[in-house]
Amino acid sequence: VSDMNASLESLYSACNMQSDTVPLLQNGQHARSQPPASASKPAQPQASPRQKVQRSQPVHILAVRRLQEEDQQFRTSSLPAIPNPFPELCGPGSPPVVTASSLPPPTQAPTKQDVKVFSEDGTSKVVEILTDMTARDLCQLLVYKSHCVDDNSWTLVEHHPHLGLERFLEDHELVVQVEGTMGSESKFLFRKNYAKYEFFKNPVNFFPEQMVTWCQQSNGSQTQLLQNFLNASSCPEIQGFLHVKELGRKSWKKLYVCLRRSGLYCSTKGTSKEPRHLQLLADLEESNIFFLIAGKKQYSAPTDHGLCIKPNKVKNEAKELRLLCAEDEQTRICWMTAFRLLKYGMLLYQNYRIPQQRKALLSPFATPVRSVSENSLVAMDFSGQTGRVIENPAEAQSAALEEGHAWRKRSMRMNILGSQSPLHPSTLSTVIHRTQHWFHGRITREESHRIIKQQGLVDGLFLLRDSQSNPKAFVLTLCHHQKIKNFQILPFEDEGQTFFTLDDGNTKFSDLIQLVDFYQLNKGVLPCKLKHHCIRVAL
Repeated sequence: VSDMNASLESLYSACNMQSDTVPLLQNGQHARSQPPASASKPAQPQASPRQKVQRSQPVHILAVRRLQEEDQQFRTSSLPAIPNPFPELCGPGSPPVVTASSLPPPTQAPTKQDVKVFSEDGTSKVVEILTDMTARDLCQLLVYKSHCVDDNSWTLVEHHPHLGLERFLEDHELVVQVEGTMGSESKFLFRKNYAKYEFFKNPVNFFPEQMVTWCQQSNGSQTQLLQNFLNASSCPEIQGFLHVKELGRKSWKKLYVCLRRSGLYCSTKGTSKEPRHLQLLADLEESNIFFLIAGKKQYSAPTDHGLCIKPNKVKNEAKELRLLCAEDEQTRICWMTAFRLLKYGMLLYQNYRIPQQRKALLSPFATPVRSVSENSLVAMDFSGQTGRVIENPAEAQSAALEEGHAWRKRSMRMNILGSQSPLHPSTLSTVIHRTQHWFHGRITREESHRIIKQQGLVDGLFLLRDSQSNPKAFVLTLCHHQKIKNFQILPFEDEGQTFFTLDDGNTKFSDLIQLVDFYQLNKGVLPCKLKHHCIRVAL
């Protein structure tokens, strides 16, 4: 009882100290509206704490929720009004004061969503991403999960099998937003594309001269061409003949087409570009451009180089698709690149520059291709009495090649002398290449051409496959000047050993790995060096 009395007295003393500044009513509420007591009244004598506490009388306790509401109301009303910094934006009847209702709603945090991505071999992976994740971020995540080398050429492809369309997403596009415009049968593919930013690497020779006209005089330099395309105030025009499919019909017409920032137009009178002769075919704002996968078979296209302008609202209907067809692959790539440049402008150039800026910030020894153990190795020369470090890069490269050749000769001698190698050297040389990413096995010529077209028609893009006509031979499929060429690799017998050659035995290699390594450094009989290899990864 004494402890309870002491606690009540301390509580009362705290309330009595607060009553000096804010008067209280009997139920504990603040008396804000009561006027202060006049000074003429005599001061009441202060009673002792024990006289004021009457334990026999009940105390009215308000509900907790009501107390919280009244306390919140008191705090809100007691806060000073925030002056509006933009009174001219207020209406005539609204006060120039920022109220709680006039403040913008709080921004919602990005949520998580599952996205299913397929690879070229049919395997798939479900990835949990944020709703604000871009296509570049998702590609880097898939590269990390698939243990691939991130060379900034991986892309996310929007694939519509029922419409026969596909396109690669731009790096800045939101994956969840694009997925909302796709039908139930559509899907994402994870694929290489080396030609995504080929225009920025060589803009002068990209577009034919008769295909582009400018509103202002251009000096033809690389910088001027980039500025004309990326500057929103410039008015470049891409013009030329295309086969256009009529809406709702199966017939195609060859028309003179002009692409501007405002849209795609066709001329109703020859090659005239007067406003009265131009008819709008498609708008660039709410649409995207796609490749036609099988235009001849599905849409009776005159050539295999078809493209399509698809509105974002269209998911499964082919009636509203604007189908076009070019005469060759180079013309199709030019039209699709021009569409992307006029639609995205400077944003497309920023996507191209971001990987280069990141690469410039990295240390020259922190390249993603080499491992940590390889970075710690140095080239040494032990031909003299003491070893020395080889500082010349060319000499170090030749020393590495000589060491590799010596290792192969030494291993072949050990196999001939009866070592415990599980494979005979001739058997090893015929199967070792099957572990490489650039070897695609038993695929047809048409399939190899399709893979190279999908991964970008750039110089030096290649793959190797089994020959269909000769079971002991192989075929090198190479892209040069946007054309695909095939070179047969034949077996060659010399002193009882089997070699492989591309030039009738003038240059011989013990296996296909040596052949690819050689032609990556030397052009030889090929039109260009081997630079990029087509790759398929399993997710």
